[in-house]
Amino acid sequence: MPNRLPRRAVIGLALLSLVAVEPAAAQQSAVCNADKLPSMIEGFFQLTTALGIVGLAVVWQANSLIDMFTLSPEQKKGLKRHKRSALKSTVVLVVLGPLYTVAGSMMSLPLAQCVDLVPW
Repeated sequence: MPNRLPRRAVIGLALLSLVAVEPAAAQQSAVCNADKLPSMIEGFFQLTTALGIVGLAVVWQANSLIDMFTLSPEQKKGLKRHKRSALKSTVVLVVLGPLYTVAGSMMSLPLAQCVDLVPW
């Protein structure tokens, strides 16, 4: 009996997702049919990408400045980790839009057909 409960939950969740996703699938072209919504999404993505790049520059310079005044090796390691984390976040931010645009058009996703998320 305990083995049937997870199986029933998975089957129930799958059926619920099929029923719940169908109305959303019928409205997929709503974003593309809106007048200014695709350009607003593109502008928002370009703005957040630009702010992320500027944020990386600020964090990188601030960490370099703080690094000049730190004495202990543990603090220097922490600053190095912080720089690496900021760089990884910015790379993800910059790569995510073009990746979605390319992958979305290959998979025929409706949002990728009318919204270009390449930030440059």
